Amino acid sequence: MEIDVKAAAGTLYIYLNGELDEHSAPAARARADAAIDAHAGADKVVIDLAGVRFADSAAIGFLLGRYKKLKRYGTPLYVRSVPAAADKVLSVGGLYALIPKI
Repeated sequence: MEIDVKAAAGTLYIYLNGELDEHSAPAARARADAAIDAHAGADKVVIDLAGVRFADSAAIGFLLGRYKKLKRYGTPLYVRSVPAAADKVLSVGGLYALIPKI
């Protein structure tokens, strides 16, 4: 799992590339949390999933954890460019009720 981070116009963008599963989630969590902490004043955070080739229930845990972290900062979280396979996992998991897809 590769993670790229970009900040622009008050928005923190986190780009995920690879497989988001139980093996890659811990490192992805650490990198995303470090980026969130470094940009604590961001108006919003967008996690871009365009490069995710595989996602399982660990993806739900990853996103929920970032949602809870950002909620403490008062910063909204969004996802975008969700591939069909990941979209199914996130939709069935009810994540879009908490984390809107843009």
